[in-house]
Amino acid sequence: MSAHPHPYGKWLVLAAVCLAGMMLPLSFTAPGIAIPAISRDLGGSTPALAWVVNGFILSFGSVVMAAGALADRFGRKRVFRNGIAAFGALSLLQGLAPDLPSLITLRALQGIAAATAMAGGSASLAHEFDGKQRTQAYSLLGTSFGIGLAFGPVWAGFLIEQFGWRSIFLTNVVISLLVLLFGVPRMHESRDPDAKGVDLWGTVTFTGLLLLLTLGIMQGPQRGWSSPLVVALLLGAAVFLAVFIQVERLHPRSMLDLRLFRNLRFLGAQALPLGTAFSFVVPLIILPVRFIGVEGYDPVRAGLMMIPLSAPMLFVPFLGALLTRWFAASSLCAIGFAISTAALLWLATVAPGAPAADFVWPMLLIGVGAGLPWGLMDDLAISVVARERAGMATGFFTTVRVAGESLGLAISGVVLIGLLQGGLAQQFGTHIAVVSIANTLAAGDIAQAQAALPGHDPSVWLAIYGKAFQQMAFVLAALTLISGLIAFLTLHHAHARQAAGATLAPQANG
Repeated sequence: MSAHPHPYGKWLVLAAVCLAGMMLPLSFTAPGIAIPAISRDLGGSTPALAWVVNGFILSFGSVVMAAGALADRFGRKRVFRNGIAAFGALSLLQGLAPDLPSLITLRALQGIAAATAMAGGSASLAHEFDGKQRTQAYSLLGTSFGIGLAFGPVWAGFLIEQFGWRSIFLTNVVISLLVLLFGVPRMHESRDPDAKGVDLWGTVTFTGLLLLLTLGIMQGPQRGWSSPLVVALLLGAAVFLAVFIQVERLHPRSMLDLRLFRNLRFLGAQALPLGTAFSFVVPLIILPVRFIGVEGYDPVRAGLMMIPLSAPMLFVPFLGALLTRWFAASSLCAIGFAISTAALLWLATVAPGAPAADFVWPMLLIGVGAGLPWGLMDDLAISVVARERAGMATGFFTTVRVAGESLGLAISGVVLIGLLQGGLAQQFGTHIAVVSIANTLAAGDIAQAQAALPGHDPSVWLAIYGKAFQQMAFVLAALTLISGLIAFLTLHHAHARQAAGATLAPQANG
């Protein structure tokens, strides 16, 4: 490892990366608060508006592995700096977007910029820190995400109320400038001397896989799962998966080393972001829609209501890292997912129109449960590879995390819309516009649903939504529990094998 020219250089690197890390949750969560306002201003159907979030996530997840390879080859500092500069410029343009297609396009481009920034920044931490310090550094990065998550919805709600939805994107412009002016100049450059180049065909095939799979899942309830378009999309995703695997097997410097899948510790780490996607990220996006549309809260109050869910990310990830001194990481992750599972089941019992206080405890426990694995999973995923390939490991793990979040949101949206369609058909029969009204209810627009089918008491619509939301929460709880069990079993088994090897090694040498 190269010595840093400044005595506190690595801590300045950590500060710059963490400050950048606070921007991403704001870019991720703010649209959840802003979508009703964006809809009023720019129009658009519910599926189209969903791409304000999904466009960012998909592009981020599609290129972050390639961004990790770029960071290894051209320098983590350079890639981080360019990503931050592009992120800030695109944030400014989003605040000026004239229509919904332009906004979605800019969001997709910003996802690419965010991927390069985080791949470069996170890989820099792997180069600068070792051992317990590295675990603490990544837990602080998780805490910086937590700060963005905790205050992002409140800040977004305040800005929307005071200055309109466009102002939420301008915050990132200011933070980008701060990172570029005060953080980047103090960063130490690092790269992999053996890096060859970007795995172009791997990037293309993986992007096709993720895009077609997400489109297929989202179009399922809209057109029917047996429709030619949906079947073609899902089959296309399967073809891209097969081609991607073959490309990675043959590429001399693939962006994903398939041999990592022989490592149980690495496999277990990949299950962690899937669990946090179902238990934490999905509620983070869906609950503001419910609070504003169904519960009738204004954006500021909706943002305040998100604090119990996101505030634990301020301290729980760092606490989890400290607890690894006494407890195995696999046990801590299992405890966290068990807490989140129980809390989701509790949240399922909160009916529409319930007092705001009824949401607080289950949301707080979801945040605590998700926070335990949140601060551990980056280090678990990266610690199994050589430091020189930290960019590759960072890129793949971040890809799994973001792809899991994208698919988690798509799956939860499909489940909610499907349950709403079933509830509408049971209540009114199949002769009504079930798909259209279900989309409207999923967006929390009770008034538009009443306008589409007048003459019914509002309590009918609330009951249909409440039952569908409850059943969706049950599904999320089950998926969280399954992810947690997979992570615990693989990580615990890998840890036991590693400990046994360490015990037997002296005997063999003797």
